[in-house]
Amino acid sequence: MTTALLLFLASGIAGLTTGLFLRVWALVLVSPVTAILAAIVLQNAGFGFWMGIPIVVGCLVFGQITYVAAAFYMQRGGFSVQDDVDGKPGEHG
Repeated sequence: MTTALLLFLASGIAGLTTGLFLRVWALVLVSPVTAILAAIVLQNAGFGFWMGIPIVVGCLVFGQITYVAAAFYMQRGGFSVQDDVDGKPGEHG
C-alpha cells in the first residue's frame, strides 16, 4: 500500500511540475514515463498484473488532474470566454 501511495505522490508532483513550468505537449513525454516507471516499481514490489493496472491508471489520472490544476492556477484571472467571442481581449460588451 505504501508503494502505491508513493507512486501517486510522485505522479502528482510530476503533473504539478509539468503544469507549472511546461506546456501541455510535455505530457506526451511525462505520461508514458510515469506509466513505465510505475509498472516497473509495482512489478519489483510484488504486485501482480491485474493488481497493478488500476494503480498505473490511477497514477496517470492523478498526474493529469494535478497538471490541469497547475495550469488553471497559472491562468488565474487571465482567461475569459468573452475574449475569444468578441475578438477584443479585455473589452467586454
